[in-house]
Amino acid sequence: MPATRLSAHEIASALATLKGWSLAEGREAIRKRFVFKDFSEAFGWMTRAALVAEKLDHHPEWFNVYKTVDVTLATHDAGGVTQLDVTLAKAMDALAGP
Repeated sequence: MPATRLSAHEIASALATLKGWSLAEGREAIRKRFVFKDFSEAFGWMTRAALVAEKLDHHPEWFNVYKTVDVTLATHDAGGVTQLDVTLAKAMDALAGP
């Protein structure tokens, strides 16, 4: 069953519960920049996040340079943000720690 696109109100409500996440500019997606201690910590986090994404069958758009990882989440099949994106964002936050 395909994921259902969230309304603008539902996205705003979800963002209120996600620390540091915001709407992406120019498209319906959410984004966050994660900054780690060094490359090893960033890459380790990406590896753990990739395992979660694979279990969800929902894969992020991300870009890594040294200790910084920029993540953008959207559900392409739904044409915007869905609960899958919110679930993956929460998991990524939990993996990154406080």
